[in-house]
Amino acid sequence: MHVPPSSRLEALSAAIFECHADGRSPAAQALAQVVRTAALADPAVSGHWPIDEDASPERTRTALRRLARELDDLATYDVGTRLAVASWLRCRGAAPPQPPSSSVANVIGGSSVIHGPSVQARDIHGLHFHLPSPADRPPLPVPRQLPPVTAQFVDREGDRRILDTLRSQRPAHAPQLLVVSGLPGVGKTSLVTHWLHGRASDFPDGTLYADLGGHSGDEDFGPVSAATVLERFLIALGAASVPADTAGRSALWRSLTAGLRMAVMLDNAFTAAQVRPLLPGTPTGLTVVTSRSNLTGLRVDGASVHRLDGLPAESAVELLAVGGGVRVTREPAAAHEVVNLCGRLPLTVCLASAQLAVRPHRSVSALAETLSAARDAVDTLRIEGHTVMRTALDLSYDLLPQESAALYRRMGLLPTDHYDLYLLAAVTDGAGRAPGAVDTAEIDIAVHALLEANLLEETGAGSYRFHDLVQPHARRCAEAEEDQDRRGRVLHAFVDWCLATAAVAEDILAPSHRMPEHGAAVHAVAATPLAGPEAALAWLDTHRNGLMSAVRHCAEIGLDTSCWRLADLIWPLFLRFRPTDMWIEAHRLGLEAARRSGSRAGEGRMLTSGAIGLRDAGRYPEAADWYRQALELALSDGDVRQEAQALSGLGHLSLLTHHLDEAREHFEKALRLRESIGYRRGVALTRRRLGETALAGGDLGAAVEHLGRARAELESLHEGYEAARAQALLGHALERSGEPETSARHLREAVASFRAGSARSEHWEGRTLTWLAEVAEAQGDTAEAVSHYEAARELLRRVSPDEAERVDRRLRQL
Repeated sequence: MHVPPSSRLEALSAAIFECHADGRSPAAQALAQVVRTAALADPAVSGHWPIDEDASPERTRTALRRLARELDDLATYDVGTRLAVASWLRCRGAAPPQPPSSSVANVIGGSSVIHGPSVQARDIHGLHFHLPSPADRPPLPVPRQLPPVTAQFVDREGDRRILDTLRSQRPAHAPQLLVVSGLPGVGKTSLVTHWLHGRASDFPDGTLYADLGGHSGDEDFGPVSAATVLERFLIALGAASVPADTAGRSALWRSLTAGLRMAVMLDNAFTAAQVRPLLPGTPTGLTVVTSRSNLTGLRVDGASVHRLDGLPAESAVELLAVGGGVRVTREPAAAHEVVNLCGRLPLTVCLASAQLAVRPHRSVSALAETLSAARDAVDTLRIEGHTVMRTALDLSYDLLPQESAALYRRMGLLPTDHYDLYLLAAVTDGAGRAPGAVDTAEIDIAVHALLEANLLEETGAGSYRFHDLVQPHARRCAEAEEDQDRRGRVLHAFVDWCLATAAVAEDILAPSHRMPEHGAAVHAVAATPLAGPEAALAWLDTHRNGLMSAVRHCAEIGLDTSCWRLADLIWPLFLRFRPTDMWIEAHRLGLEAARRSGSRAGEGRMLTSGAIGLRDAGRYPEAADWYRQALELALSDGDVRQEAQALSGLGHLSLLTHHLDEAREHFEKALRLRESIGYRRGVALTRRRLGETALAGGDLGAAVEHLGRARAELESLHEGYEAARAQALLGHALERSGEPETSARHLREAVASFRAGSARSEHWEGRTLTWLAEVAEAQGDTAEAVSHYEAARELLRRVSPDEAERVDRRLRQL
């Protein structure tokens, strides 16, 4: 039964108020289960039920209404919550009435499907509420990545109508591609963000955003490569594995977005070539590109281009009045002069408005005179738009409090595009203050002045970024006012912060990876707190450019130990996100640094970890060379664990290239070494590799033995994901050995593991369902085989189109 959103909120409110009146009723207990289900999508909702019994009647009513709104909002985009709410309302009879299909009976026919729990009965005595089983795993949340809308946004009604018209004029079968171009600071990003937010209902499958860094002015992180953006988009859409090359990523991107009603915003593009691999190529979605250039090359791809000009004069004056207040009204001529001198660009007008706000006794005429003094700059503005921006930035900078100005300069020195309070505290200490407890309150005050002056943008709670035109200005101020020693201390503090926070992320995500050699070097400054795996992964993803810049900086100035240690500490970034180019570059620099510093342990770690990156990139010969160098180093040092690691890596390369005898020899030697030092996890993983090798060679008895032992050992070590992989392979081996019942049992258990918890993996779930289908097919159960193949195909279409195509061929043969 479908409940319209507005009716659903009304029904929820009435039902929740009734449940609160009788908190012991079965319906109230069922509501608690609905809240627990909703908390899987948003944990904060769990705090809204049960209601505090000691609260006043007014607070109770407010809390109940808030719970209804929260559940209604979550049900809009989360399938699990929507099913739970609909089922609860249906069982309570709270949903809006639906007309019966006949006067005699309810009929479900044709292709109709009932989703979720359903009850049909004459008389009901008592009710037991069943929510969807864990196997009915809800999909990932719909991505909503657009930047937040800004408060200082005026007019643009005409531009929004133009964008609507351009969109409506596209042929129904053609991909929708719009380019919004214009001078820097003209408000391209703000316009597109507001326009897309206002049309969110047109894109039920989500909105994706990427800043392509086309004009960042920094070689370290701009322009952003198409491969990097595709990687992030694919992960956001739930891809379990991402191809190493740009062409493969682009193909998977087109497969995943086929038929989706999704909007993609590509901000600050540099060239048409940078954009082209990111185009979904489906007529159901919309791609909007912003750029200082017109990107004429995209017209070949069907793009419509809208050039954005400055604000109309009256709208610009309205924006100036945000900070100027009644002074703008009293001096209309001066106000018009100011906005004209600012080129009526929203960014420069906002800067002028901020100057009036922080100097409440300054007249608009005085501001106009200051801007008029830079007459050459105004002439340049009318052509290019750059010099007046610098003038406005200089004026805003001159008005900053001393601490904020100093922070602004230090931020300009940092080779990163994201900042948080702990980073800013670290570089404040590095600029002359003694390290100690982090005073985020003091830093927050300095940051607030930068935000007020529109020199800094807040991207989240306690996180910030510069506008791409502001960061070069901050760097110029630092280079002009800070001496070389102070610049060096600031950059050194930045590296220390990267080391410290990367160590926290490593402890959360890969505690067994930590090298004891790191020691106290990673605790020179206070790290940014990370509250669990999701926060750690988000930090690594957000700061990946800054972390890589820190590795490069260390390599350039000779901080060799910090260079290889940082490359090693950010191992979870490489393992989880697979940025192959960055992976290889970081380990090349780290390897050279470890050798210069004389760290044999660091050299060995860079070789083995770097070889994995080369292997993932498909560069097998180079990966083998790195593994051999690591093996020689380990043998020379008598490092048994590293020797086994290098041998295992060589064995995996041999397995991938189907040199099975070589693979078996390497794995068996690695197994003996790991057993000799009591490395249980390594032993279990090596047995799994031996099982895979035996399976590839048709030695099914050996495969079953190795995989069974590997699974048991990994389960005893609480390695859920690795144990599930071993069990899936074991089930596949048993099917090939002629034991279909035992095989099916193992495969079903593995599927359940891959659907939930820490072992969740769409790729392995799809592979295991394929093997289950083969079991059913061999037993002559065509219907079950088709069911498993179809489920596997849907999963693999998202993560591995080639495997999905193979499954599709099997289906056509049935």
